[in-house]
Amino acid sequence: MNKFLLPSVLLLSSSVAMSNEFAGTMTDHLNSEALSWINNPAVIDAIKSQNTANANLSNADILALDGKWRSGVNSGSSTLIDSTLSNPLSMYLKNVKGQYSDLYTEIFVMDNKGVNVGQSDITSDYWQGDEGKWQNTYSKGVGAVDIGDLEEDESTGAFQSQLSTSIVDPATGKVIGAVTIGISIDGL
Repeated sequence: MNKFLLPSVLLLSSSVAMSNEFAGTMTDHLNSEALSWINNPAVIDAIKSQNTANANLSNADILALDGKWRSGVNSGSSTLIDSTLSNPLSMYLKNVKGQYSDLYTEIFVMDNKGVNVGQSDITSDYWQGDEGKWQNTYSKGVGAVDIGDLEEDESTGAFQSQLSTSIVDPATGKVIGAVTIGISIDGL
């Protein structure tokens, strides 16, 4: 790891998983650029709205929605998928991904239950709450960061890693959700 990047990693969070050699560079990007678009009111307001709307969702409800999503992924058609991919937050995230087209492979935002709020591209599942990207960020609190292992994308052959962080409501200072950004190693 570059010794000049280490301070930014430590300032952001002590929970960063150093599972790949690009973790410092990825965290530096988060601190220098990504936090500005992550903290946009479009992101914050969408998460807060969904947290309110889904306040009474049970685990069984979430699993049913996740099953509906997965079925839609497999069949190529789902009202839930279509409505999520066309919502204002997803449009915003698609635009952000376009601005970082050589770097970002995907972006998705999750609520306080780990359910997708918006995304730049379709995900394989709707509920992320059972995965490290949400558990190691939302559940860990303000400033939590999780950096996934390097993986080869089966469809493109490109190497990528997922960078995830908690999202804070600036009005309350409390964590309200999380975001995951797929980072192309070639783009770094």
